[in-house]
Amino acid sequence: MINSRGKIKGLVTVTVRDRNGHVRYFKNGFWRRLLKLPERPMIFRHHNTITTQGDGMIADLMISNPTLTKVDATNGYMRVGTGWTGTTPKNNTGVNTPTGSFKKLDSTYPKTKAAFGSSGQNVVLYRTSFVAGDLNANGINEVALMNGNSTSAKCLAYAQITPAVNVTSADSLQIDWQITFNGV
Repeated sequence: MINSRGKIKGLVTVTVRDRNGHVRYFKNGFWRRLLKLPERPMIFRHHNTITTQGDGMIADLMISNPTLTKVDATNGYMRVGTGWTGTTPKNNTGVNTPTGSFKKLDSTYPKTKAAFGSSGQNVVLYRTSFVAGDLNANGINEVALMNGNSTSAKCLAYAQITPAVNVTSADSLQIDWQITFNGV
């Protein structure tokens, strides 16, 4: 008997940039100033959850006639929100408290990290860039990877953004998502 411990894992990287495209930095608090520590860049990494809907979407891709819409260059979107609770992320069907609109994946995404047969062939990369003016919100702490931009869209994956980020209308927000498929 063969026992597989395959799994799917993801990593989300969130970067906040100013109007000139430079990474924004947190202002140092009392202790960081006292210890003369450098300001921290607004780049955050956090693991994601493949949702229950996402499990179904992945299984659907494996059948000869898939019926669900793929998260692809035509139908791939991300949405951010301010309502992370951490109670049941596996069951999320989108963000809890949306802010801003659905944002389409950037033009060359999704794609694999490497060509077939190379290390990284099992990693799918997604990227969405909210340009200046797309968002003006405090406390953005959640993001969902969706297969559409309507209430009927399905959520492939959901992630917490921690610490929460504040994005002014002059800032841009870039979200890089990688999902790794491991069969062991």
